[in-house]
Amino acid sequence: MSTVGINFGSATSGAGFDVTSTVTSILAPQQAIETPWKTQLTALQAQDTVFTQLGTDLSTLTTSLQTLTDLNGPFSEKQGSSSNTDVLSLTSASTAAVAGSHTVVVNSLATTASEYSASITNASDTLTGSVTINNTTITVGSTSNTLATLATAINTAAVGVTASVITDANGSRLSLVSNTSGVTGAITITNNSLADGSTAIGFTSGPAAANASLTVDGEPYSSASNTVTGAIPGVTFQLLSSSASPVQIVVTNDNTDIESAFQSFVTAYNAVINDINGQEKNDSSGNPEPLFGSPTLISIQTQLQEALFGGAASGSINSVYQLGISANTDGTLTLDTSTLDTALNSSFSDIEGFLQTTGSFGQNFSTILNNLGTQAPYGAVYLAQQQNSSEESALNTDITNENAAIAAEQTSLTTELNTANQELQAIPEQLNEVNEIYSAVSGYNQNTGQ
Repeated sequence: MSTVGINFGSATSGAGFDVTSTVTSILAPQQAIETPWKTQLTALQAQDTVFTQLGTDLSTLTTSLQTLTDLNGPFSEKQGSSSNTDVLSLTSASTAAVAGSHTVVVNSLATTASEYSASITNASDTLTGSVTINNTTITVGSTSNTLATLATAINTAAVGVTASVITDANGSRLSLVSNTSGVTGAITITNNSLADGSTAIGFTSGPAAANASLTVDGEPYSSASNTVTGAIPGVTFQLLSSSASPVQIVVTNDNTDIESAFQSFVTAYNAVINDINGQEKNDSSGNPEPLFGSPTLISIQTQLQEALFGGAASGSINSVYQLGISANTDGTLTLDTSTLDTALNSSFSDIEGFLQTTGSFGQNFSTILNNLGTQAPYGAVYLAQQQNSSEESALNTDITNENAAIAAEQTSLTTELNTANQELQAIPEQLNEVNEIYSAVSGYNQNTGQ
């Protein structure tokens, strides 16, 4: 064991010694006690950084898999097309739509009922009388005695029509258009006594209210609107014109979004594997990475590899390799979208089941991921982080306590050594006083030697 001395030169020189450096030297062995603690704390903090990134990447992988296992995800998305967009245009295909082809013949379009009044020369003429529209009577009054104010009164009464004033070369007239298309939107006008002075104002019917008539896959279908929503489950289409020629509606699965979701899954999986591979080496300085040889990383890697082969088959699909996913030598994956597209076109429902049914590959993989990440209380990364946090807390406590002890001893030593230093610095003066007393008593002069 090394010892600490006080170097103050000649005891009678009065030079004393450096208290600060002396205290530092004395306390150095105690401060060295903290070195391994601080080294361990730094190592744990470096591990925390890796665990945090790994946890983030595992969370991303979980999210990407959930997209594929979601019953309302990309597997439920549909696309559609019409063979003649002049006759029929496809508006949407919802998750309820089923891939397939349908034949539609549009016999006639739905029409909306309308009525228009006889023209009057001056739109500001004062009107009289009343009219019953769809069983509601509108009586002309002081605030509704012109075409414009009468139209406002009709609209305010909410009788199922929209009233407006149309002015052209023949004069002005009141227009009534049903708010509902098809036969249910027919307009009935009764008890009409409207007049412009002594001239009666009659109404003329426009197109009669009628439902659209069409056949879907040979079955007759009637629609009150030209926007048809119930003829093909999950599909909405717009009738644009009638035609004796059949129109083909084709509903397909949205392979593009599914393939994109698979690519996201592969990318997220590779990020996790790269996190692990990055710890299986030394850094640029030749030191092992923070989690080199970590049992937690080994466990995560093993379980992920096992998950790739887990889960029950679904019809013709029993392996991710059939979906264009292959493993590289470093454990990462590669996706061949051409192979996946072919599989989707030939075995769509089997792939869907492979990911989404109970006990399937997708459900098994989801269960494994829930046990690997930062999920409390059993996630592998979560448990490792908790263990590190506990050790770091203990180390920080030890360091704090040791610092407190060293600070207390530093204060005590500094006080004691300052006192000793003052005494050493006072020795020359004390010696001088002794010499003077001796000279006075003995008559000996120190300076002359006599």
